[in-house]
Amino acid sequence: MSKEKFYESLKNEVKRIDESKTSKRFENLIEDFTDDPSPRAIINGKKYAIFNSNDYLGFRHHPALKKAEHDATERLGTGPGAVRFISGSFKIHRQLEKKLAEFHGRDDAIVFSSAFATNLAVIFSLVRGQSKDSLINSNTLVISDELNHRSIIDGVRLANLGKDEKLIFKHRDTDSLSQQLEANIGKFDRVVVISDGVFSMLGAYQDLKKVREVMDRYDSKYPEGIFLIVDDCHGIAAFGKTGRGCEEVSGAKADALVGTLGKGFGVDGGYVVSDQVVIDYLRESAATYIYSNSITPGCAAAALKAVEILDSDEGRKMLANLERNISLLKTELKKNGFTLAADSSHPIQPVLIGDPGTTKKIIDEMYSRGYLLSSINYPVVPKGRDEIRVQLSAAHTEQDIIDFVKAFTAGAKVVGVL
Repeated sequence: MSKEKFYESLKNEVKRIDESKTSKRFENLIEDFTDDPSPRAIINGKKYAIFNSNDYLGFRHHPALKKAEHDATERLGTGPGAVRFISGSFKIHRQLEKKLAEFHGRDDAIVFSSAFATNLAVIFSLVRGQSKDSLINSNTLVISDELNHRSIIDGVRLANLGKDEKLIFKHRDTDSLSQQLEANIGKFDRVVVISDGVFSMLGAYQDLKKVREVMDRYDSKYPEGIFLIVDDCHGIAAFGKTGRGCEEVSGAKADALVGTLGKGFGVDGGYVVSDQVVIDYLRESAATYIYSNSITPGCAAAALKAVEILDSDEGRKMLANLERNISLLKTELKKNGFTLAADSSHPIQPVLIGDPGTTKKIIDEMYSRGYLLSSINYPVVPKGRDEIRVQLSAAHTEQDIIDFVKAFTAGAKVVGVL
């Protein structure tokens, strides 16, 4: 059968990935968690300290979120039952959207099933019209940071742009962005600039104020102006004194800000906040919103509670604790001879290793010592820049971090890194 040839090519591709030491399908199955202040995952009956989670504030085990989810599920059921425009839109969804808009200082918000789905829909809808009858002008240039998340890359691909309609600017380089804008004056009616807020590989962030300054210089050169989309999934509820992420730290705002409920907020789902006209348009055009179920009512209730807590004294205390943890980890790692791949003030702390085989050995060694860690390897990062990505939480205690660095140092010596 000809299908066997296709299956053989799939088999060979999986083998190639395995040989490159970048396999992702071998997943650790968490059975339960302990009741520690910083909960340990239980895998095959053994306890593991988690240093590779996006749960930056420890919200997923917060009793108030659990109660909110439980109570809403008891009243409203386990799932939405339909897409939003049919019968799957609950009052709790709108309460969450209004709270997110308020938190970010915007007119309105839309909640999606995931942040990946949010980026796909937002990018496509704001670059291309939804159908052949659309009044949206498609004479649009997209300029994207070269290290943007895969969801942004796929969103641009989905828009089916020609080679000259999609450009890359050098990572966090506003001079490169300026050059792209200068070179395309008179060719396009509108420009959409897209960037991560915090970049997940190194914990570095885009200086939105500098991006805005460049955009403002060129905005009048394009008939429909320049529109900025920022995906700050790793920044919101993790970065900044009040957890408002890259916008807060850099002092400037996106035209459409994409966030997630599945990282710092500890729940699930994605969202976008923007001006009312943009949100109204997206409700009529965003395919992954219109044709896919939203998050469950219980999930929406838990997310609403997380935003309320973050926007309170309790939330600010959690952020301050996270900041102290970051400082302690960096100090202890450097003291023990490790090199950080970036000087980041974010809970993502990348330890430079330089080789994918060695990073895998360290991951395995740390697993044997009761720690969950992740490596980031080529081609996600350049060759020779392979790293161990350590991710901190406000739920980690000072002793957790000291014990981790001690085990990490011993593990690195075993595999010959130190």
